[in-house]
Amino acid sequence: MTEQPLRVVLADDERMVRTALRAILSAEPDIDVVGEAATGAEAVSVVRELRPDVVLMDVRMPEVDGIRATEQILRGAAEGAPRIVVVTTFENDAYVYEALRAGAAGFLLKRADADALVGAVRLVARSDSLLFPAAVRALAAEHATRQAVAPWVARLTGRESDVLRLMAAGLTNAEIAGRIGVGAATVKTHVAAVLAKTGARDRTQAVIAAYEGGFLRRDA
Repeated sequence: MTEQPLRVVLADDERMVRTALRAILSAEPDIDVVGEAATGAEAVSVVRELRPDVVLMDVRMPEVDGIRATEQILRGAAEGAPRIVVVTTFENDAYVYEALRAGAAGFLLKRADADALVGAVRLVARSDSLLFPAAVRALAAEHATRQAVAPWVARLTGRESDVLRLMAAGLTNAEIAGRIGVGAATVKTHVAAVLAKTGARDRTQAVIAAYEGGFLRRDA
């Protein structure tokens, strides 16, 4: 049975940016751009109507910015929520970090080439690894506002701690399995436990929680 194409929504207040993104993504047989939005408020409405797999979200838009739009799209959403990738001009940006904290799965620079763009959409749709892990860790280390070690840190088992560190390094489940010498199904169970204990939606939020909760340090 042939897999359905990934359904993508583009949210950016610049028409030329949306046109360029659409041209690149629509050239791929496994990606279908199903909608566009010019404001954050429009993005929320379009996403709720079309239920895409992935949203490319400009972080700075009129009316409702990408951070608030991400929050509204994901608020109360359970299984089947879209994966949101923030598209930004500057990678070390507090706005980007706030978007990640709000639930975005990763971010992409507007100057990224076509291969990086297409690869990002495919990667976040699989949700088995971090999008640009070094950049996500750098953002978390720079902007995390940790006050004290979070209670969940003490509730992690030794194996879960190992898995969280490897998740933060950007390893996939298969790579983690090879690194710690267990099966992929076992790693999947550990990842689910880590997400539950950190209160994270996905791997990106788990990394942020790891820094803000004192599990990982900036100098680690």
